[in-house]
Parts: sequence; structure tokens; C-alpha cells
Amino acid sequence: MSATIGNYRWRIVVLLFFATTINYVDRQVLGILAPQLQAQFGWSEADYGFIIMAFQAAYAIGLISMGTLLDKIGTRLGFIVSVALLSVAGIFHAAFSSVAAFAIARFGLGIGASANFPGAIKTVAEWFPKKERAFATGLFNTGSNLGAILTPLIVPIIALKWGWQWAFISAGALGFVWLLFWFPIYRKPELSKLLTEVERNYILQDEHESETQKLPWKSIISYKQTWGICLARFLTDPIWWFFLYWLPKFLHSNYKIDLTQIGLPLIVIYVVSIGGSIFGGWLSSFLIGRGKNPLAARKLTIFFMALLVVPIFFTSFTSNVWLAVMLISMATFAHQGYAANIFTIVSDIFPKNAVGSVTGLSGFAGAVGGVLFSGAVGLILQITGSYYVVFAIASLAYLLCWLSLYLLVPDNQKIKIA
Repeated sequence: MSATIGNYRWRIVVLLFFATTINYVDRQVLGILAPQLQAQFGWSEADYGFIIMAFQAAYAIGLISMGTLLDKIGTRLGFIVSVALLSVAGIFHAAFSSVAAFAIARFGLGIGASANFPGAIKTVAEWFPKKERAFATGLFNTGSNLGAILTPLIVPIIALKWGWQWAFISAGALGFVWLLFWFPIYRKPELSKLLTEVERNYILQDEHESETQKLPWKSIISYKQTWGICLARFLTDPIWWFFLYWLPKFLHSNYKIDLTQIGLPLIVIYVVSIGGSIFGGWLSSFLIGRGKNPLAARKLTIFFMALLVVPIFFTSFTSNVWLAVMLISMATFAHQGYAANIFTIVSDIFPKNAVGSVTGLSGFAGAVGGVLFSGAVGLILQITGSYYVVFAIASLAYLLCWLSLYLLVPDNQKIKIA
């Protein structure tokens, strides 16, 4: 079937995959180096929480502006602007040492990083028919796991050999390399000269979706589906941020894992999570292929993933580092399976020309949750010195997320523009 239709659309997924990989490398460098930088510069837990909050506040602002911008200027130019900003901000970390200066650098990084998922989801909606979108989303989203794997593998080597500054510079430079491929290759399918007519027609088979009438995010908030998706992101995005930015610190404080040893545990965690991203996209697509309503299939998949997160509650109670790694791996596997479906639900419900705005708005809700949770984690750790409360919150977040979708996102309703 692929040979008959053509497979150029999957090359676009490859570009999105590497964009997501680079995005996560730039984000995670700080998390890997956090124990060293805290010791070197005397940052407290609250200071570190403030630096993370700066990124997430910018990410929230960027999701609102970038999502809308992408709907106006298109994904091609939007990615060029955002990746260039991401790279410059990432490199600038190397020039700073104070809490305030690092917070400024993180703020710039957050603005640049914010366009990735609205842009990628919008690109998938443009380049894939509905029945392939969850799988395509799951594939490009595995880039976040590859980024999370490569960072602990490479960053310690660079930091130990050439200094922590070069870790930030090297990560930032990757974005400019990616732009060398994106700029000449990417066009919308309607404009691409490299597509066969058969594949173009296959991609555009859902073209009854409105392309002319705009649905800005301000009008979207009147729909209960928007609130359900935003609440889901508000509850679960902070948990993923916690995994990215606090796992190296958790492993260091509870199991004395330092910069020379951090690679293997984190690599195991994120290799496992790659399977979740692919499996989550495959499972909902499989259920749809067996006749299940698309939204019902995605919500059922999300419920299954939510159950896998619950055991993370016991992470702080074990003295065995590999048991802790197993529990965390189950949770990251589940998060990525959930993510492949929560992103795709947006394109299932809303018309293509509103996908970027809706994804940006729901991402904004997730980033606001991340700001609040990061500040809370910093204070909880500074006051209690324990991760018990944090893991307890994480264990319930995804079940509450599923409940919000169950109550507010009906299976058989799509947003229609009058």
C-alpha cells in the first residue's frame, strides 16, 4: 500500500522527529548539570525551582503567541524563527552564572521551544489523513525520548572534558544544523513538487475540513472540549517537566548518582519511554481500525496509560536504585503513550486551521501548571528534603486527566464553524 501511495510524508515526520530531539536536548542540558551547577554557584532548591519557572513561564507565553503565529504565517517560517531563537538562547547559557542571568537565558529558551509541538501537530494535520495522525504524532514525539537519551549520554562527556559551558554551546548549535535541512525541504503538500498526485490526494482526503474560516483561540474557550483538553494538560505536563529537570537531582540525592554515573539510569528510563510513544499511537489506531470511535479509542488508551503511572507513588520508598528506575520508566512510558493521543485529540476535534491555536492554548495551560508545580517542588524539597509528596501527586495526575477528558470531551462531537 505504501509503495502504491508513496511515502514522502514520512520524511516530514523525520524532520519533526529531529526538531523534537534537538528541542529536548536544549531543554535538558540544565537538568543534567544541575547538581554540579548548584554546588558550583551555591543555588538553593528554591533558586533552581525559580530558574525552571522562568523557562515554563516563557513557554506558556510562547505557546499562546507561537500557536497563533503558526496559524498565520505557517509552519515553515514559524519553525525557522523558533528554532533560531532556541539555538541562540541555548548557547547564551554558557555566558552566565547567577540565578537571575540563568533565568533570563531560560526565558529565551522557553519562547523558542514553545513552537515545537503546536508546529509539529499542525504539520501532521497538514501532511496526514486522520487515520494516520496518532501514529505519526507518536513517531515524531519519540524525538523527545531520543533527546532525553542523548543528553545524559553526551553532556557529561563534554562537560567533564571541556567544561559545562561547551555543553550548552554544543546543544544550541544543533538547531542551526537542522535548519539547513528544513528550509529547502519543507513545503505544504499542496505546494510540494516532490509528491506524487496519488500521495497528495491521499494526504488531502479529509479536505472537507474548513481551511478558510479562522477560529482564533479567544473564541475556542467557549467550548467545553477546550476546557477538558486544557485541564488534562494542566495536570500532566508538570509531571513530565519534573521528570526532565529533577530526575538527575533525585538520583543524586537519594542514590548518590553523580555526573559520571547518571547516563545509564536516564538512558534506561527514556529508552523505555520511546516504546510508550509508539505503543500509545499504535494502540489507539488499532482500536480505530477495529471500528472504535476515534475519540473513544484515544480516551481508552489514555486511561490504560494513567493506570501505569500510579505505582510511581512507591518510588521514594525504595532503597534500590533500579527498582526506582523501573517505576519511573513505567511512568515515562505511560506519559508518552498518553501524549501521542492527547495531541491527536486536538486535530480530531478542531478544524486544521485552528489546530495550532488550540494546541498552543492547551500547552499554555500545561505550562502554567508547570510553573506552579516547579515552584511547589522547589519549596517542598527545601522544606521537607523529601520527594514523597511530589511522587504522590504524580501518581494521581493522569487519572484526573482522564476524568477531565471523560467528562468534557464527548466521543461524537466535533467543533463546527457556523
